Amino acid sequence: MGRQDAQGYFWLTGRTKELIIRGGHNIDPAVIENALIKHDAVREVAAVGKPDRHAGEVPVAYVVLRPGQTCEPSGLIEFAKKHIAEQAAVPKEIYLVAALPLTAVGKIFKPDLKRDAIRRVVHDVVAAFGLTPVISVDPDRTYGTVVTIIFESNATQKTIEKIKRIMAQYTFHVTIKNNQ
Repeated sequence: MGRQDAQGYFWLTGRTKELIIRGGHNIDPAVIENALIKHDAVREVAAVGKPDRHAGEVPVAYVVLRPGQTCEPSGLIEFAKKHIAEQAAVPKEIYLVAALPLTAVGKIFKPDLKRDAIRRVVHDVVAAFGLTPVISVDPDRTYGTVVTIIFESNATQKTIEKIKRIMAQYTFHVTIKNNQ
């Protein structure tokens, strides 16, 4: 997906297919989902690409367990390793969730999961600096996805500049506000 600006430039803002592109390797999320759904404890699963500074994206999966079942994410990753032929398609992380977001017609709404994966990336970056800002990830017609990071306290300008340099390595647009 994309847009053309007033000067005639084209801007890529996302893609319509659900492929996960890991270092130029195309991964069909269905490969991951079809493997994990075979696990006895799994009721629902959805796989998306989580932004990665080096590979572009890495596969992650959101899993809803069956009522009364328990399973650790590490156990599901080991299960995936045994049931997914492509090593690049094995999820790097699995998030256990109570429910998957759904559309009005009951289909899994992956854009919400993709935004959650982005929020997790941003959280990890700022947490490495010992900060806990307000983070929002929203769809945007111009940029595809816009991340807003709002620092309420404890963020020096030097630290914010470091975070900006790290965030510039990702494909999503980031706005940083310092409300100190």
